[in-house]
Amino acid sequence: MAEFERLRVWRRAHELALLTYRLTKTLPDTERFGLTDQIRRAAVAIPANIAEGHGRANETEFRPFLSVALGSLSELQALMLLARDLHYVVEADLNEFWELATEVGKMTSALLSTLRRH
Repeated sequence: MAEFERLRVWRRAHELALLTYRLTKTLPDTERFGLTDQIRRAAVAIPANIAEGHGRANETEFRPFLSVALGSLSELQALMLLARDLHYVVEADLNEFWELATEVGKMTSALLSTLRRH
């Protein structure tokens, strides 16, 4: 097991990325190299930045990666709203996504705040 896998925030962010992949399977083929790709990149960036930051030498180096993860989360949420508004995904299918995205955001923010206090 990689050391970052012990982080609950990483595990939840990983689950969010998996869920995002499932939700974007229904997007039209015309969006394969557009919106689908952009949504998936944003989703993958969240756990990837948490993992990379955790692998740094100290907490000071970890903080910027958590900030980038939060930015990617905001990007992901904005892109999923666009997908919804384009009628590529229905609101009912997004409920689990919004709950998990909110949780990941809160957890990442809390970890970042904790690291800033040290």
